[in-house]
Amino acid sequence: MTDLLPSTQRVLLARVARAQRDGRVPSLVAGVVRDGGLAWHAGRGALPAGAGTDDVQYRIGSITKTVCAVTVLRLRDEGLLDLDDRLERHLPGTPLGDRTIGQLLAHLAGAGSESPGQWWERAPGGSLEELGLSDADRVLPAARRFHYSNLGFGLLGELVARRRGAPWSTVARDEVLLPLGMTRTSPRPQAPAAAGLAVHPWAELTLPEPEHDAGVMAPAGQLWCTARDLARLGAFLLGDSGPVLAPETVEEMTLPAGIDSSSPVWAGYGLGVQVLRVEDATLVGHGGSMPGFLAGLWVDRAEGTGALALGNTTAGLDSGLAARLLADLRAAEPRIVDAWAPEPSPVDPALLGPWFWGPSPYALRAVPGGLLHLGGLGRPGRASRFRPGPDGSWIGLDGYFAGETLRIATDHLWLASFVFTRTPYPAQAPVPGGVDEAGWRP
Repeated sequence: MTDLLPSTQRVLLARVARAQRDGRVPSLVAGVVRDGGLAWHAGRGALPAGAGTDDVQYRIGSITKTVCAVTVLRLRDEGLLDLDDRLERHLPGTPLGDRTIGQLLAHLAGAGSESPGQWWERAPGGSLEELGLSDADRVLPAARRFHYSNLGFGLLGELVARRRGAPWSTVARDEVLLPLGMTRTSPRPQAPAAAGLAVHPWAELTLPEPEHDAGVMAPAGQLWCTARDLARLGAFLLGDSGPVLAPETVEEMTLPAGIDSSSPVWAGYGLGVQVLRVEDATLVGHGGSMPGFLAGLWVDRAEGTGALALGNTTAGLDSGLAARLLADLRAAEPRIVDAWAPEPSPVDPALLGPWFWGPSPYALRAVPGGLLHLGGLGRPGRASRFRPGPDGSWIGLDGYFAGETLRIATDHLWLASFVFTRTPYPAQAPVPGGVDEAGWRP
């Protein structure tokens, strides 16, 4: 792991110090993830006496949902469930039984934002049966719109618990946290841990906040974590998934649902992670809040970096702190990319180059990693990368043609019913609807 330059460290520390002061945060720990671990960290405010900055536990709130999603996806990768399965198949008896597991993971199930009864974040929790769910907890139709749901992740955690035959916290510890080396992450605080506090809005006073076992709602936001452990989760999101998940599954988690990711500005949700487009960077991670605590973990997968922030305050901490630390790091120490080197073309080079969709010019290119890219030539157009598929076909990885099959012939490309030709509307190519016999005319 390479150290940050002293000048970079000063820039980061200055930002953290200002965030702690301006936000009136009793204590704040922040860090940067690079080269697979915690490359820099700093603390401000009243930390527990004698504790290392990187070893103080804070509640991470909804960042817990990312861990919950990993436990669900492990079941999927083992063939024990499918994301298109209805919840009823694995967790019978709830009013959300007709919603799918994938919809719950992406907050598209129309489930209520909170569980019924007392506010679960501030009151001890119990079993699923004790929640007393009813049709009132179906607040929207399925797959119609994004609606953040803590209840949905409580149900997902219960699903995992029943499939594994153990409490969700035990499954998370044994299958995710310990294999990743996150030994200082737990469902309840373990010293040294920060005290959860509310800061008076008009006076320089603090008030202790409650802490408890959230019961069935724990997978939505109960975990406590240190900066060093949270950095390991950041490295996981950057692709260092160890024995927990295949890198391809981590990549799947980061794909936002229902968002045009080619747009320069957007925010979406994948599978247990938030995805943001901030200026020219796409960030993956999660924010978190519980009474007395605010947290954030964001990674830039393209840069291979991440940043985190942990504070013990109910309100006030700048939610964009981690993203701003990443921007500072990118400006101060931009990543030096690998040198370009030639590699074999995955198809005959004669098939590459200009193609036309009607009169619109496109270019088919070979790109690193044995992939192909089809995109507009000289003007905006639909664009996607493609990986090799069966029988000489190619499968879209992203963009408009994600999941679609591309077939390449010498005189045309066949893609999702579209036909691309070497020249605009050639008479000999299989152009849908045919070509006017008189051809082009003035």
